[in-house]
Amino acid sequence: MNGLLFGVAGVPEGAKGKSSEAGVDRVRELGLDAMELAWVRGVRMGEEAARSLGRHAEARGVVLTAHAAYYINLNSDTEEKRAKSRNYILQAARVGALCGVRSVVFHAASYMGRDPEEVYRTVKEQLEEVVEVLREEGNPVRLRPETTGKPSQFGSLEEVLRLCSEVEDLAPCIDFAHLHARTGGLNSYEEFAEVLRKLGDVLGRGALEDLHIHLSGISYSSKGEKKHLMLPESDMNYRDLLRALCEFGAEGVVISESPDQAADALLLKRTYEEICGSG
Repeated sequence: MNGLLFGVAGVPEGAKGKSSEAGVDRVRELGLDAMELAWVRGVRMGEEAARSLGRHAEARGVVLTAHAAYYINLNSDTEEKRAKSRNYILQAARVGALCGVRSVVFHAASYMGRDPEEVYRTVKEQLEEVVEVLREEGNPVRLRPETTGKPSQFGSLEEVLRLCSEVEDLAPCIDFAHLHARTGGLNSYEEFAEVLRKLGDVLGRGALEDLHIHLSGISYSSKGEKKHLMLPESDMNYRDLLRALCEFGAEGVVISESPDQAADALLLKRTYEEICGSG
């Protein structure tokens, strides 16, 4: 991969239908590069449909990723619920492999009032089990725990990087809007650069060459994330983020999660090309 690819979460507006294939066609028509399959309420795609979608995306040069179910909580209070969460991730990875997705993103857990270190150990154990199953199956999809937008949720930058350093085959999904909402800060060039330095220090240069980023405008309070906004209507300092990514030689995928995802994805791509002098 050379530089950053820009895309949308789900089928973008203007697509000729609601199918993933129609979404891929619209992504290519817009001049974007990637689409994240929004399996946030579970995977509803059969084997042949998944293979067909993969062929369709490959033929059009569109990179696919996926987002697993929102209701995953690897810190649930019973083994039955934790097993369901593991299975949501496994299902997304298995169908994702048939589609040819690069990554499956997921929110790992909520603290549920428990000690963060105890929650970390629980989440780590659950993910080690999931990764072992996928490795035995020869599944190539990279699992990506995401940084989350509320202090009540497991998923600080430090927790996600630690998980990815201690559990083989995990890589982070860095949601910079979530980090901004979670901390009330982390919105300057220096802070973005520090995140990227930390990422490289903990996970190595290869992590900077295989990034998965979520980005949008965001509304937040002292309790963290409230809702996503369009970038121009928010205080998200996306220009300095793109400058930091350019100067660090970052590569990978940037997925817009704004209300009009395609509009902000195009804004990001054009701004990145302007800053980096490409395109």
